[in-house]
Order: sequence, then structure tokens, then C-alpha cells
Amino acid sequence: MTAVPEEIKPTGRKRLLLLMTPATYRAGAYFDAAQHLDTEVIRGLDLPKALAEEWGVQLALDFADIETSVATLKAAHARQPFDAIVPVDDSATILAARANAALGLPWNPPEAAEAARDKGVMRRLMAAAGVPSPVFRRFSLTTDPHEIARQVTYPCVVKPLRLSGSRGVIRANSPDELVAAVARLERILLDDGNARETTDILVEDFIPGVEVALDGLLREDGLHVLAIFDKPDPLDGPFFEETIYTTPSRLPVKTQAAIADCAGRAAAAIGLRDGPIHAELRINEHGPWMVEIAGRSIGGLCSTILEFGAGMCLEELLLRHALRMELPSLESIGEGAGVMMIPIPKGGVLRAVHGVEEAEAVPNITGIEISIRPHTVVTPLPEGSSYLGFIFARAENPAAAEEALRAAHGKLRFDIAPLLRMAR
Repeated sequence: MTAVPEEIKPTGRKRLLLLMTPATYRAGAYFDAAQHLDTEVIRGLDLPKALAEEWGVQLALDFADIETSVATLKAAHARQPFDAIVPVDDSATILAARANAALGLPWNPPEAAEAARDKGVMRRLMAAAGVPSPVFRRFSLTTDPHEIARQVTYPCVVKPLRLSGSRGVIRANSPDELVAAVARLERILLDDGNARETTDILVEDFIPGVEVALDGLLREDGLHVLAIFDKPDPLDGPFFEETIYTTPSRLPVKTQAAIADCAGRAAAAIGLRDGPIHAELRINEHGPWMVEIAGRSIGGLCSTILEFGAGMCLEELLLRHALRMELPSLESIGEGAGVMMIPIPKGGVLRAVHGVEEAEAVPNITGIEISIRPHTVVTPLPEGSSYLGFIFARAENPAAAEEALRAAHGKLRFDIAPLLRMAR
């Protein structure tokens, strides 16, 4: 599918192509950053051609059809070259890598982008490079779950190869729980249109410990850590819904250095070498363990708590890197910041969220964004793929930011009506 404009008049400014889905949270932040850099932005949307024409979108793409989309981008580039192609979401990272390679623009190799999207390939490459990571086994959905249960150790974690945001990730402590977890994940994958015969899943050892996230920027001289986020809520299962992130990390400096080293080794193992990374790690008495690494920055609206240099947002920093503009200090500023991804407490139809004004009045809360509209069906993990919204805080230290987030969340009340089932 293609939708290339007949004529694009040159402006003399740098031209940036942003690859995104219509549902992305981050479009506004990237557009604002590009405007501040006086850069022309072209939107490449994962959207059917008919809708793209109705919405006035310059480039309609099918992120699942890489070959056709790369051809579309080559045609657009021939009319007027792009200076950079940047993926906004996970779903665009492979297309961005293929397109940048085809156009001779700097980015991660396509093989690395693929490895960062496929947890099975990621695990295999990290294990081969000696990066601390869980023991894993890959199984076809056609494998009898009872046979899988006999081959793994407990506790373990069942997960899909490509879903993001902890969707479909389930802990099992026994063979019976493993069989139930595989069946549940199978329903999720089949409901998404995957075929049983061609779909694999991963079962890996559960790694105990605290969990952190790292955002970094890969440049020619290696990995630059932009932020390490603590996750103060335990993530021990049976599902792994993330809630609070705070930064800067309260872990010892030596531990933070080990986290950065592990993330850098993981990036090198799968071939990531240019642009942002977002890594998830567990830390216990044996040190840091790599859970996952992605060739993108932190998702959702979480990036809004980060500032660099003279108040520069993360998106502007990433665009400066992609466009090969001068970069200021990569050190984040601020004494304490946090974000809470508001979990969906139960499935049903969201009628309303009450108490937002009271929550916004909590000291150190800087904003609340309810991103799901009323009368929308909401589904919690492991089947769900979104949060109700975000709470943001800034304080004199990360502990105070965490306290504010918990206090604000405690003032919110969620009116979720059960779904009505049709009688048969």
C-alpha cells in the first residue's frame, strides 16, 4: 500500500520521517521537539490507504509488509530525501532498520532490530555472548502443554515471542499452573490472528530479585546511560503489570555501573549499535540479569519525567542524535521524578474515573493523564495491552516522588461496569 504525495516542495530544513501507529502516546512530544529544532516532519502511519487519504496523511504504510513499505519509502526519498527515519513505537523498529539500510541512513542493522523484537532470538544471542539471562526453552504451540511441563523447571515464566508491555507473560510454579498458563497464552495469540502451526512461545526460568529499567543512547563511543528507573512495586507474578517508575535510581553506584555494563553487553550481543535502547533487568545477589532489551526508548508517556541539559526533553535529544545535530549534556537533571502507569483493576466498560482533581492536588504531583475514554472496554493483564493512564510526580528525591504517586493513586476511583453477555 502506498500513498506518496505527487509533489513535496523543498523547505531547506532537515526532513524527518517518524514511523508510528495512530494509537501512539508520543506523537505530540516528537512533533514539539521537531518544531523546536525547526525540522520538517513527515508522518509514516501504519494505516490503510483509504483512511490515510481521509486523514490527510502523507505516507500510509503497512508495518507488517516490510518489502512494500520499504519500496514506498524509497520512492518518497527519491522525490525529496529524508535526513533521518525514526521509529516511535516497537512495531516500527524493524521497518525503520530496513528502510534506513536501504537509504544509507545510520541506524541499527535489520538483523539487530529483528533480534530485539523476537524474544527467542534475543535469548539465544545473549546466551551465546555470555550475558547473564534466564535459562530458556522455545516451544511450538502445537506441543502438548503436559510435555512442556515435563521439560521445564519451576518457577518459570511463559511468554510470547513478540507481544510487548508484559502482555501474555505468566508465571507458573507447578506443572498444573504451566499447563494453564500455556492454554491462556495460546488463546491470546490465536485471538490476535496467529496460527497455531507457525507460532512459538518461550518458557524461561523465573529470576528473583528487584527489577529496574534502563534507558540509554548508543553512539559510536558506546552506550550512554540516560536514566535508570527503580520499580518499587514487586514484580513476582503471576502477571507482571508495571506500575511505578522512579528516577534517579536509589541503588548503590556500583550496582548501577553493573546494570549499565550488562545492558551494554546485551545490546552488543544482539547487534544494536545506534540510537535509543530500553532495557529491563533483575538484580539479586548474583548481580544484574537481562530480562529484555528493545531498540527504542521508554514507552507511553513515561518519557515526560526526563529532562536533559537546559530542560531538553528525551524526544528532542533522540531527534538530535538521529539528525546528527549537536548534543548537549546527556546527564538527566532533577532531584527526583516518578511516573505511575495506572493499572486496570478489572475488565469491563470504563464509565468514569473519579477523584482526579483530588489526586492532582497531592503535593509533588505534576499531572494526571487518563488516556482511555469513558465507555471503552478495558481489559487487565495478561490479556490487556494498555493502562488507564499516567500519574506524574517531581519531588526533592525519588522516595518523595514515589510517596506522592501512591497517595494520588489512592484518591482515584474507577467506575467499571461488567460486560453484558448475550444470551444464547
